[in-house]
Amino acid sequence: MPEKADILQGTLDLMVLKTLDSMGPLHGYGIARRIQQISHDFLYLNQGTLYPALLRLEQKGCIRSKWGTSENNRRARYYSITRAGQRQLKKEVESWQTQVAILGRLLEA
Repeated sequence: MPEKADILQGTLDLMVLKTLDSMGPLHGYGIARRIQQISHDFLYLNQGTLYPALLRLEQKGCIRSKWGTSENNRRARYYSITRAGQRQLKKEVESWQTQVAILGRLLEA
């Protein structure tokens, strides 16, 4: 089993926005599981990490939430990306790609 990784500062918002953009509305546990699945269990988000990020993104207007019923017939808050969130996602993806390109050039030098 791979060693669990710490999430780089600023990348959690990007991962949450991308997950919601790709998957549609999800509850917090669903977001965490999807990120864990995509990372092949390399990333694990606990509640203390994820829910403050969701609250921050909601306060910024990037996501919205509403109550619904989960697959287990439990009440759950479902999050979805807003238009502002889609614009923010685009900016963050471009910024991340620029940073990766710069780092790649530095590592090749």
